[in-house]
Amino acid sequence: MAASSFSLTFVSFSLFAAFYLADSQSFIGVNYGQVANNLPPPVSTAALLRSTTIGKVRLYGADPQIIKALANTGIGIVIGVANGDIPALASNPNSAAQWINTNVVPYYPASNIVLITVGNEVISSMDQGLISQLLPAMQNVQNALNSANLGGKVKVSTVHSMAVLSQSDPPSSGRFNPVLEQMMKAVVEFEKENASPFAINPYPFFAYQSDPRAETLAFCLFQPNSGRVDSGTGIKYMNMFDAQLDAVRSALNALGDFKDVEILVAETGWAYRGDSNEVGTTMENARAYNGNLIAHLRSMVGTPLMPGKSVDTYIFALYDENLKPGPTSERSFGLFRPDLTMTYDVGLSKNSQTPTTPTTPATPSPKPTAAAWCMPKAGASDAQLQSNLDYACGHGIDCGAIQPGGACFEPNTVKSHAAYAMNLYYQSLGKNPWDCDFSQTATLTSTNPSYNGCSYPGGSS
Repeated sequence: MAASSFSLTFVSFSLFAAFYLADSQSFIGVNYGQVANNLPPPVSTAALLRSTTIGKVRLYGADPQIIKALANTGIGIVIGVANGDIPALASNPNSAAQWINTNVVPYYPASNIVLITVGNEVISSMDQGLISQLLPAMQNVQNALNSANLGGKVKVSTVHSMAVLSQSDPPSSGRFNPVLEQMMKAVVEFEKENASPFAINPYPFFAYQSDPRAETLAFCLFQPNSGRVDSGTGIKYMNMFDAQLDAVRSALNALGDFKDVEILVAETGWAYRGDSNEVGTTMENARAYNGNLIAHLRSMVGTPLMPGKSVDTYIFALYDENLKPGPTSERSFGLFRPDLTMTYDVGLSKNSQTPTTPTTPATPSPKPTAAAWCMPKAGASDAQLQSNLDYACGHGIDCGAIQPGGACFEPNTVKSHAAYAMNLYYQSLGKNPWDCDFSQTATLTSTNPSYNGCSYPGGSS
Protein backbone atom coordinates (compact mmCIF):
# COMPACT_ATOMS: atom_id res chain seq x y z
CA MET A 1 0.00 0.00 0.00
CA ALA A 2 0.97 3.66 -0.27
CA ALA A 3 1.65 3.61 3.46
CA SER A 4 4.86 1.66 2.85
CA SER A 5 6.48 4.89 1.68
CA PHE A 6 6.40 6.05 5.30
CA SER A 7 8.90 8.92 5.64
CA LEU A 8 11.99 8.08 7.69
CA THR A 9 12.07 11.61 9.00
CA PHE A 10 8.68 11.08 10.61
CA VAL A 11 9.02 7.40 11.49
CA SER A 12 11.75 8.46 13.85
CA PHE A 13 9.48 10.63 16.02
CA SER A 14 8.95 7.71 18.43
CA LEU A 15 12.63 6.82 18.43
CA PHE A 16 13.36 10.15 20.04
CA ALA A 17 10.38 10.14 22.38
CA ALA A 18 12.68 10.58 25.35
CA PHE A 19 13.43 14.10 24.18
CA TYR A 20 9.81 15.21 24.20
CA LEU A 21 8.75 17.78 26.74
CA ALA A 22 7.93 16.01 30.01
CA ASP A 23 5.01 18.24 30.98
CA SER A 24 1.42 17.86 29.88
CA GLN A 25 0.65 20.07 26.90
CA SER A 26 -2.59 22.02 27.03
CA PHE A 27 -3.04 22.00 23.25
CA ILE A 28 -3.02 18.18 23.07
CA GLY A 29 -6.35 16.65 24.05
CA VAL A 30 -8.14 13.35 23.54
CA ASN A 31 -11.76 12.27 23.11
CA TYR A 32 -13.03 9.83 25.75
CA GLY A 33 -16.07 8.09 24.24
CA GLN A 34 -17.96 5.49 26.23
CA VAL A 35 -19.99 3.49 23.69
CA ALA A 36 -18.31 0.32 24.92
CA ASN A 37 -18.66 -2.43 27.52
CA ASN A 38 -15.00 -3.19 28.11
CA LEU A 39 -13.49 0.13 29.23
CA PRO A 40 -11.20 0.31 32.27
CA PRO A 41 -12.39 2.03 35.47
CA PRO A 42 -12.19 5.86 35.37
CA VAL A 43 -9.52 5.90 38.09
CA SER A 44 -7.31 3.69 35.89
CA THR A 45 -7.89 5.98 32.94
CA ALA A 46 -7.00 9.02 35.06
CA ALA A 47 -3.70 7.36 36.00
CA LEU A 48 -3.05 6.53 32.34
CA LEU A 49 -3.67 10.13 31.28
CA ARG A 50 -1.35 11.44 33.98
CA SER A 51 1.43 9.28 32.53
CA THR A 52 1.08 11.07 29.18
CA THR A 53 1.53 14.60 27.88
CA ILE A 54 -2.21 14.81 27.13
CA GLY A 55 -3.44 18.04 28.71
CA LYS A 56 -7.21 17.88 28.11
CA VAL A 57 -9.99 15.31 27.81
CA ARG A 58 -13.30 15.67 26.01
CA LEU A 59 -16.34 13.74 27.24
CA TYR A 60 -19.51 13.46 25.19
CA GLY A 61 -21.59 13.56 28.36
CA ALA A 62 -20.86 14.43 31.97
CA ASP A 63 -20.12 11.09 33.65
CA PRO A 64 -19.65 11.95 37.34
CA GLN A 65 -17.27 9.02 37.93
CA ILE A 66 -14.90 10.26 35.24
CA ILE A 67 -15.16 13.89 36.35
CA LYS A 68 -14.35 12.87 39.93
CA ALA A 69 -11.49 10.58 38.84
CA LEU A 70 -9.85 13.53 37.05
CA ALA A 71 -10.01 15.76 40.15
CA ASN A 72 -6.70 17.33 41.20
CA THR A 73 -4.92 16.09 38.08
CA GLY A 74 -4.87 19.51 36.40
CA ILE A 75 -6.20 17.88 33.22
CA GLY A 76 -8.68 20.14 31.44
CA ILE A 77 -12.12 18.55 31.06
CA VAL A 78 -14.67 19.22 28.33
CA ILE A 79 -18.16 17.97 29.18
CA GLY A 80 -21.06 17.68 26.78
CA VAL A 81 -24.78 18.31 26.64
CA ALA A 82 -26.35 15.51 24.58
CA ASN A 83 -28.37 16.54 21.51
CA GLY A 84 -31.46 15.05 23.15
CA ASP A 85 -31.14 17.40 26.13
CA ILE A 86 -31.08 20.57 24.02
CA PRO A 87 -34.89 21.13 23.85
CA ALA A 88 -35.30 21.10 27.64
CA LEU A 89 -32.33 23.43 28.18
CA ALA A 90 -33.58 25.79 25.46
CA SER A 91 -37.13 26.05 26.76
CA ASN A 92 -36.47 26.27 30.49
CA PRO A 93 -33.69 28.29 32.17
CA ASN A 94 -34.31 26.27 35.33
CA SER A 95 -33.33 23.09 33.45
CA ALA A 96 -30.05 24.73 32.48
CA ALA A 97 -29.44 25.82 36.08
CA GLN A 98 -30.15 22.30 37.28
CA TRP A 99 -27.77 20.87 34.66
CA ILE A 100 -24.95 23.18 35.83
CA ASN A 101 -25.69 22.52 39.51
CA THR A 102 -25.58 18.77 38.88
CA ASN A 103 -22.68 18.44 36.45
CA VAL A 104 -20.34 21.36 37.18
CA VAL A 105 -20.78 23.00 40.57
CA PRO A 106 -20.09 19.90 42.75
CA TYR A 107 -16.78 19.18 40.99
CA TYR A 108 -15.29 22.54 40.04
CA PRO A 109 -12.52 23.66 40.56
CA ALA A 110 -10.95 20.39 41.84
CA SER A 111 -12.01 18.90 38.51
CA ASN A 112 -10.73 21.35 35.94
CA ILE A 113 -13.84 21.72 33.76
CA VAL A 114 -12.92 24.19 31.03
CA LEU A 115 -15.66 23.90 28.41
CA ILE A 116 -19.23 22.72 27.94
CA THR A 117 -20.18 21.68 24.41
CA VAL A 118 -23.92 22.02 23.82
CA GLY A 119 -24.71 19.36 21.23
CA ASN A 120 -22.51 17.59 18.70
CA GLU A 121 -22.76 18.40 14.97
CA VAL A 122 -26.30 19.77 15.43
CA ILE A 123 -26.26 22.31 12.61
CA SER A 124 -25.14 19.84 9.94
CA SER A 125 -27.87 17.41 11.08
CA MET A 126 -30.39 19.57 9.18
CA ASP A 127 -32.92 18.92 11.99
CA GLN A 128 -34.57 22.35 11.83
CA GLY A 129 -36.32 21.97 15.17
CA LEU A 130 -33.11 21.10 16.99
CA ILE A 131 -31.12 23.75 15.13
CA SER A 132 -33.58 26.45 16.18
CA GLN A 133 -33.17 25.43 19.82
CA LEU A 134 -29.36 25.30 19.83
CA LEU A 135 -28.56 28.95 20.50
CA PRO A 136 -31.25 29.40 23.21
CA ALA A 137 -29.84 26.31 24.96
CA MET A 138 -26.29 27.72 24.76
CA GLN A 139 -27.50 31.06 26.14
CA ASN A 140 -29.34 29.42 29.04
CA VAL A 141 -26.30 27.31 29.93
CA GLN A 142 -24.12 30.45 29.82
CA ASN A 143 -26.57 32.33 32.05
CA ALA A 144 -26.62 29.42 34.50
CA LEU A 145 -22.82 29.49 34.66
CA ASN A 146 -22.92 33.24 35.27
CA SER A 147 -25.41 32.73 38.12
CA ALA A 148 -23.08 30.15 39.66
CA ASN A 149 -20.17 32.64 39.42
CA LEU A 150 -18.48 30.41 36.84
CA GLY A 151 -18.95 32.69 33.82
CA GLY A 152 -15.61 33.18 32.07
CA LYS A 153 -14.07 30.25 33.94
CA VAL A 154 -16.04 27.57 32.13
CA LYS A 155 -16.76 28.33 28.47
CA VAL A 156 -19.77 27.32 26.37
CA SER A 157 -19.66 26.26 22.72
CA THR A 158 -21.08 23.69 20.29
CA VAL A 159 -19.30 21.31 17.92
CA HIS A 160 -19.59 21.36 14.12
CA SER A 161 -18.66 18.92 11.38
CA MET A 162 -16.81 20.18 8.31
CA ALA A 163 -20.13 19.78 6.48
CA VAL A 164 -21.14 23.27 7.67
CA LEU A 165 -18.75 24.55 4.99
CA SER A 166 -20.04 24.58 1.43
CA GLN A 167 -16.55 25.31 0.12
CA SER A 168 -13.10 24.59 1.55
CA ASP A 169 -10.72 24.19 -1.39
CA PRO A 170 -8.64 26.25 -1.76
CA PRO A 171 -8.54 27.29 1.91
CA SER A 172 -8.92 30.99 1.11
CA SER A 173 -12.30 30.24 -0.48
CA GLY A 174 -13.66 28.68 2.72
CA ARG A 175 -17.32 29.63 3.20
CA PHE A 176 -20.20 28.39 5.33
CA ASN A 177 -23.20 26.88 3.58
CA PRO A 178 -25.46 29.84 2.66
CA VAL A 179 -28.48 27.93 4.02
CA LEU A 180 -26.78 27.78 7.44
CA GLU A 181 -25.11 31.19 7.36
CA GLN A 182 -27.63 33.10 9.48
CA MET A 183 -27.56 30.46 12.21
CA MET A 184 -23.76 30.16 12.07
CA LYS A 185 -23.39 33.92 12.44
CA ALA A 186 -25.63 33.98 15.53
CA VAL A 187 -23.66 31.14 17.13
CA VAL A 188 -20.30 32.76 16.36
CA GLU A 189 -21.54 36.11 17.70
CA PHE A 190 -22.37 34.31 20.96
CA GLU A 191 -18.89 32.76 21.03
CA LYS A 192 -17.26 36.14 20.37
CA GLU A 193 -19.22 37.81 23.18
CA ASN A 194 -18.28 35.08 25.64
CA ALA A 195 -14.68 34.47 24.47
CA SER A 196 -15.63 30.90 23.65
CA PRO A 197 -13.96 28.81 20.93
CA PHE A 198 -15.42 27.75 17.59
CA ALA A 199 -15.25 23.94 17.76
CA ILE A 200 -15.01 21.83 14.60
CA ASN A 201 -14.20 18.25 13.57
CA PRO A 202 -11.69 18.21 10.67
CA TYR A 203 -10.80 14.71 9.43
CA PRO A 204 -8.10 14.41 6.75
CA PHE A 205 -8.93 10.68 7.05
CA PHE A 206 -12.27 11.28 5.31
CA ALA A 207 -10.65 13.63 2.79
CA TYR A 208 -8.30 10.80 1.77
CA GLN A 209 -11.14 8.28 1.54
CA SER A 210 -12.88 10.55 -0.97
CA ASP A 211 -9.64 11.01 -2.98
CA PRO A 212 -7.50 7.88 -2.43
CA ARG A 213 -4.40 8.82 -4.41
CA ALA A 214 -0.85 8.34 -3.11
CA GLU A 215 -0.14 12.08 -3.24
CA THR A 216 -3.32 12.76 -1.25
CA LEU A 217 -2.26 10.23 1.39
CA ALA A 218 1.11 11.94 1.87
CA PHE A 219 -0.61 15.34 2.09
CA CYS A 220 -3.03 14.00 4.70
CA LEU A 221 -0.35 12.23 6.78
CA PHE A 222 2.03 15.24 7.04
CA GLN A 223 4.53 13.29 4.94
CA PRO A 224 6.78 14.82 2.28
CA ASN A 225 4.73 15.86 -0.75
CA SER A 226 4.77 18.51 -3.45
CA GLY A 227 2.25 20.67 -1.59
CA ARG A 228 -0.88 22.41 -2.83
CA VAL A 229 -0.88 26.09 -3.78
CA ASP A 230 -3.90 28.18 -2.80
CA SER A 231 -4.73 30.00 -6.04
CA GLY A 232 -6.30 32.82 -4.05
CA THR A 233 -3.32 33.66 -1.85
CA GLY A 234 -0.34 31.91 -3.40
CA ILE A 235 0.26 30.10 -0.09
CA LYS A 236 1.60 26.57 -0.48
CA TYR A 237 0.00 24.12 1.94
CA MET A 238 2.02 21.08 2.96
CA ASN A 239 -0.68 19.15 4.82
CA MET A 240 -4.46 18.72 4.82
CA PHE A 241 -4.90 19.58 8.52
CA ASP A 242 -3.58 23.12 8.02
CA ALA A 243 -5.61 23.50 4.83
CA GLN A 244 -8.84 22.46 6.56
CA LEU A 245 -8.24 24.76 9.54
CA ASP A 246 -7.44 27.72 7.30
CA ALA A 247 -10.61 27.03 5.30
CA VAL A 248 -12.53 27.36 8.58
CA ARG A 249 -10.61 30.55 9.40
CA SER A 250 -11.47 31.97 5.97
CA ALA A 251 -15.15 31.09 6.47
CA LEU A 252 -15.17 32.85 9.85
CA ASN A 253 -13.47 35.89 8.33
CA ALA A 254 -16.06 36.02 5.53
CA LEU A 255 -18.86 35.81 8.09
CA GLY A 256 -17.84 38.99 9.91
CA ASP A 257 -15.34 40.45 12.36
CA PHE A 258 -14.53 37.24 14.17
CA LYS A 259 -10.73 37.30 14.15
CA ASP A 260 -10.72 37.02 17.95
CA VAL A 261 -12.74 33.79 17.96
CA GLU A 262 -10.29 30.94 18.44
CA ILE A 263 -10.72 27.68 16.55
CA LEU A 264 -10.74 24.45 18.56
CA VAL A 265 -10.36 21.02 16.95
CA ALA A 266 -12.91 18.94 18.85
CA GLU A 267 -12.16 15.74 16.94
CA THR A 268 -9.58 14.51 14.48
CA GLY A 269 -8.05 11.09 14.06
CA TRP A 270 -7.37 8.11 11.79
CA ALA A 271 -8.78 4.58 11.95
CA TYR A 272 -6.13 1.88 12.24
CA ARG A 273 -8.41 -0.89 10.98
CA GLY A 274 -11.35 -1.08 8.59
CA ASP A 275 -13.42 -3.19 6.25
CA SER A 276 -11.98 -4.30 2.92
CA ASN A 277 -13.68 -1.39 1.14
CA GLU A 278 -12.33 1.26 3.56
CA VAL A 279 -9.13 2.64 2.04
CA GLY A 280 -6.24 3.81 4.18
CA THR A 281 -7.31 2.08 7.40
CA THR A 282 -3.94 0.71 8.48
CA MET A 283 -1.91 0.82 11.68
CA GLU A 284 0.93 2.54 9.78
CA ASN A 285 -1.32 5.33 8.52
CA ALA A 286 -2.97 5.89 11.90
CA ARG A 287 0.41 6.06 13.60
CA ALA A 288 1.72 8.42 10.93
CA TYR A 289 -1.26 10.78 11.11
CA ASN A 290 -1.53 11.04 14.87
CA GLY A 291 2.22 11.01 15.49
CA ASN A 292 2.95 13.64 12.86
CA LEU A 293 -0.03 15.72 13.99
CA ILE A 294 1.36 15.75 17.54
CA ALA A 295 4.81 16.73 16.24
CA HIS A 296 3.21 19.50 14.16
CA LEU A 297 1.33 20.83 17.18
CA ARG A 298 4.44 20.70 19.35
CA SER A 299 6.40 22.67 16.76
CA MET A 300 4.14 25.68 17.47
CA VAL A 301 4.49 26.62 13.80
CA GLY A 302 0.71 26.93 13.43
CA THR A 303 -1.03 27.28 10.07
CA PRO A 304 -0.31 29.84 7.34
CA LEU A 305 -3.31 31.96 8.43
CA MET A 306 -2.76 31.32 12.17
CA PRO A 307 1.03 31.21 12.60
CA GLY A 308 3.08 30.91 15.77
CA LYS A 309 0.58 28.99 17.89
CA SER A 310 -1.05 25.61 18.10
CA VAL A 311 -4.79 25.17 17.97
CA ASP A 312 -6.18 23.12 20.87
CA THR A 313 -6.69 19.70 19.30
CA TYR A 314 -8.59 16.69 20.69
CA ILE A 315 -7.52 13.45 19.04
CA PHE A 316 -10.18 10.84 18.40
CA ALA A 317 -9.97 8.70 20.43
CA LEU A 318 -8.62 7.49 23.77
CA TYR A 319 -10.11 3.99 23.42
CA ASP A 320 -11.93 1.96 20.80
CA GLU A 321 -15.69 1.92 21.36
CA ASN A 322 -16.65 -1.69 20.67
CA LEU A 323 -20.42 -1.12 20.73
CA LYS A 324 -20.48 1.57 18.04
CA PRO A 325 -22.54 0.61 14.98
CA GLY A 326 -21.38 0.99 11.40
CA PRO A 327 -18.23 -0.10 9.55
CA THR A 328 -15.22 -1.56 11.36
CA SER A 329 -13.40 1.77 11.24
CA GLU A 330 -15.96 3.26 13.65
CA ARG A 331 -14.63 0.90 16.33
CA SER A 332 -10.94 1.35 15.49
CA PHE A 333 -9.74 4.83 16.42
CA GLY A 334 -8.35 4.15 19.91
CA LEU A 335 -4.84 5.21 20.90
CA PHE A 336 -4.99 2.82 23.86
CA ARG A 337 -6.50 -0.60 24.48
CA PRO A 338 -8.79 -1.42 27.42
CA ASP A 339 -5.80 -3.03 29.19
CA LEU A 340 -4.13 0.43 29.10
CA THR A 341 -1.42 -0.60 26.63
CA MET A 342 -0.79 1.51 23.53
CA THR A 343 -2.45 0.47 20.29
CA TYR A 344 0.57 2.09 18.62
CA ASP A 345 3.16 4.55 19.90
CA VAL A 346 2.86 8.23 18.97
CA GLY A 347 5.23 9.49 21.66
CA LEU A 348 2.62 10.63 24.20
CA SER A 349 4.13 8.91 27.22
CA LYS A 350 6.00 11.11 29.70
CA ASN A 351 8.17 8.11 30.54
CA SER A 352 8.94 6.96 27.02
CA GLN A 353 11.87 4.58 27.10
CA THR A 354 14.47 4.56 24.36
CA PRO A 355 13.36 1.63 22.19
CA THR A 356 15.54 -1.39 21.57
CA THR A 357 15.99 -0.37 17.94
CA PRO A 358 19.43 1.27 17.81
CA THR A 359 19.17 5.03 17.42
CA THR A 360 22.93 5.46 17.01
CA PRO A 361 25.40 3.61 14.80
CA ALA A 362 27.20 0.59 16.27
CA THR A 363 30.51 2.28 15.43
CA PRO A 364 29.87 5.98 15.83
CA SER A 365 31.50 8.39 13.47
CA PRO A 366 33.88 10.74 15.23
CA LYS A 367 32.35 14.01 16.35
CA PRO A 368 33.62 17.07 14.51
CA THR A 369 36.48 18.75 16.29
CA ALA A 370 36.06 22.15 14.65
CA ALA A 371 33.07 24.44 14.96
CA ALA A 372 30.19 22.91 13.01
CA TRP A 373 26.62 23.80 12.16
CA CYS A 374 23.88 21.55 10.75
CA MET A 375 22.36 23.00 7.59
CA PRO A 376 19.95 21.82 4.87
CA LYS A 377 21.53 20.36 1.76
CA ALA A 378 21.24 22.54 -1.32
CA GLY A 379 18.79 20.25 -3.09
CA ALA A 380 16.37 19.74 -0.20
CA SER A 381 12.76 20.53 -1.15
CA ASP A 382 10.41 22.74 0.82
CA ALA A 383 8.33 19.65 1.61
CA GLN A 384 11.34 17.88 3.13
CA LEU A 385 12.36 21.00 5.02
CA GLN A 386 8.85 21.50 6.40
CA SER A 387 9.00 17.90 7.62
CA ASN A 388 12.36 18.58 9.28
CA LEU A 389 11.06 21.78 10.84
CA ASP A 390 8.01 20.05 12.36
CA TYR A 391 10.15 17.17 13.56
CA ALA A 392 12.87 19.27 15.21
CA CYS A 393 10.52 21.74 16.89
CA GLY A 394 8.33 18.86 18.05
CA HIS A 395 11.13 17.31 20.07
CA GLY A 396 11.57 19.69 22.96
CA ILE A 397 13.85 22.36 21.48
CA ASP A 398 12.95 26.05 21.80
CA CYS A 399 11.81 27.32 18.39
CA GLY A 400 10.76 30.71 19.74
CA ALA A 401 13.42 32.49 17.70
CA ILE A 402 11.70 31.56 14.43
CA GLN A 403 8.19 32.48 15.54
CA PRO A 404 6.72 35.93 14.73
CA GLY A 405 8.73 38.59 16.56
CA GLY A 406 11.67 36.23 17.12
CA ALA A 407 15.24 37.21 16.22
CA CYS A 408 15.35 34.66 13.39
CA PHE A 409 11.77 34.92 12.06
CA GLU A 410 12.97 36.89 9.03
CA PRO A 411 13.40 35.82 6.33
CA ASN A 412 10.03 34.10 6.79
CA THR A 413 10.77 31.08 4.59
CA VAL A 414 10.61 27.35 5.19
CA LYS A 415 14.29 27.01 4.31
CA SER A 416 15.46 29.65 6.80
CA HIS A 417 13.24 28.38 9.64
CA ALA A 418 14.18 24.75 8.99
CA ALA A 419 17.89 25.61 8.97
CA TYR A 420 17.63 27.22 12.40
CA ALA A 421 15.57 24.36 13.87
CA MET A 422 17.71 21.58 12.38
CA ASN A 423 20.88 23.16 13.72
CA LEU A 424 19.40 23.73 17.16
CA TYR A 425 18.25 20.10 17.26
CA TYR A 426 21.76 18.91 16.30
CA GLN A 427 23.46 21.14 18.88
CA SER A 428 20.98 20.25 21.64
CA LEU A 429 21.41 16.49 21.21
CA GLY A 430 25.17 16.55 21.65
CA LYS A 431 26.48 17.36 18.17
CA ASN A 432 26.37 13.74 17.01
CA PRO A 433 26.74 13.34 13.23
CA TRP A 434 23.67 11.09 13.08
CA ASP A 435 21.59 13.93 14.50
CA CYS A 436 22.40 15.96 11.40
CA ASP A 437 20.99 13.54 8.88
CA PHE A 438 17.25 14.27 8.55
CA SER A 439 16.78 11.50 5.97
CA GLN A 440 19.89 12.66 4.13
CA THR A 441 18.64 16.22 3.63
CA ALA A 442 21.19 17.87 5.98
CA THR A 443 24.92 18.36 6.13
CA LEU A 444 27.53 19.79 8.52
CA THR A 445 29.32 23.00 7.65
CA SER A 446 32.14 24.99 9.25
CA THR A 447 30.65 28.26 7.98
CA ASN A 448 28.75 30.12 10.69
CA PRO A 449 25.26 30.81 9.26
CA SER A 450 24.40 33.52 11.82
CA TYR A 451 23.18 36.80 10.33
CA ASN A 452 22.13 40.24 11.56
CA GLY A 453 20.60 39.70 15.02
CA CYS A 454 20.04 35.98 14.46
CA SER A 455 22.62 33.85 16.22
CA TYR A 456 22.92 30.14 15.37
CA PRO A 457 24.28 28.04 18.28
CA GLY A 458 27.44 26.18 17.35
CA GLY A 459 30.99 25.58 18.36
CA SER A 460 33.65 22.98 18.72
CA SER A 461 32.94 19.66 20.41
